[in-house]
Amino acid sequence: MSLSRQPAVDSTTAPLWSALAFFFVMASYYIIRPVRDQLIGALGSASLPLIYGVVFLVMLLLTPVFGVLVARFQRRHLLGWSYSFFILCLLAFVPAFLAQQQIGARSLGLVFYVWASVFNLFVVSLFWSFMADIFDSGQARRVFSLIALGGMAGAVFGPLVTKLLVQLIGVAPLLLVSALALGIALALLLRLSARHDQLPGDPGNVAIGGSLWAGIKELWSRPFLRYMALLMLFGDGIGTLAYAMVADYAKAHFSDAVARTAFYNDLDLATNLLGAVMQLTLTRWLLIRRGAGWGLVVPTVVNTVLLAGVAWMGGGSLTLFGAVVPMLSVMLVVTRGFAYGMTKPAVDALYTRVPRETRYKGKNFVETAVWRFGDVLVTSAVSGLRTLGWGIGGLALLGTGVAAMATVVAHRAGWSSDLAPEDSARRDGRDAPPA
Repeated sequence: MSLSRQPAVDSTTAPLWSALAFFFVMASYYIIRPVRDQLIGALGSASLPLIYGVVFLVMLLLTPVFGVLVARFQRRHLLGWSYSFFILCLLAFVPAFLAQQQIGARSLGLVFYVWASVFNLFVVSLFWSFMADIFDSGQARRVFSLIALGGMAGAVFGPLVTKLLVQLIGVAPLLLVSALALGIALALLLRLSARHDQLPGDPGNVAIGGSLWAGIKELWSRPFLRYMALLMLFGDGIGTLAYAMVADYAKAHFSDAVARTAFYNDLDLATNLLGAVMQLTLTRWLLIRRGAGWGLVVPTVVNTVLLAGVAWMGGGSLTLFGAVVPMLSVMLVVTRGFAYGMTKPAVDALYTRVPRETRYKGKNFVETAVWRFGDVLVTSAVSGLRTLGWGIGGLALLGTGVAAMATVVAHRAGWSSDLAPEDSARRDGRDAPPA
């Protein structure tokens, strides 16, 4: 086994270009997210378990396709063809939206919702796989929170663009704006890849190889990946429980659509602000000084405390900065803020310490197919518990138990035996102990 250190990227410009690229990736998605959501209104929430099931099946079908691309093609070709495919799809949907009356909102809504869900998961997962491929472990702990901040800015910018343009140009042309943003992101990523390909010892111009089913196989053979899959399911469960409880609160306390929209807008704004502050302060300090493992553990401990508080207080309120705030709102904002502002950068930093095949194939499978399987599982379970008469206290108590189990799994994941040491992670594809 080679003991050479992995090539280091430019620690000044590469993080800036990466953050800018992620800004455009997230802006591209958030420009079309309202388009997706307004179409889903034609289907109704009762159709969500079916839609999640379809998305999960599509993810399973795409897993071997993505495995073939990763195994056979160089990094820049993988990026170029994958992102170009989604750009072409955006362009292809333009005439479909112009002919929505003939196609029908229900049919178009189902197809576009499934496609948009696949689009979001694949482009984001591939972006972070690429980041884990060009930054070493030490660099990742310093810069990943800042790169994630660029994506959060894009998530705020995208809806603002949609709000500004939808009245001027209509819905269908928004897809062209989204395609333009994704094209800019692709150009930036290809530039980063080309610069990194020139570094001595970089394997980016060599295909990863391996089996097209490696992403699925590694889920059973590599402990770290198993822990990541479990954390994904636990996190999905906590997020869905929180969303369901807040939805019930909004239905009970806000009688009109304007008030509900303002309520959810405030939640999103507070979540994004919390995530941004954490990425600039606590997350970066924690990852640098204590290691990425603690970036997994801390959010699960916070979730446990919050859900226990909701189980005790029920639908009560707190007084924060002189304002009365529902406990459920605090729970949703904090759990989401920690997920975006701490958990995600920590997870992606840990992927720098596994082989390249795991970074692309295994990571992609966990963050696409496993995530959508969790959606199907959790939404069905919550619907069943509601049918049995479970209220806020019971759901929160269940969530407390899930969060406590997530804490144990997070600790094992952050210090998994198959992770390479932080001071010796390399890019040569052999940078982690065998599973």
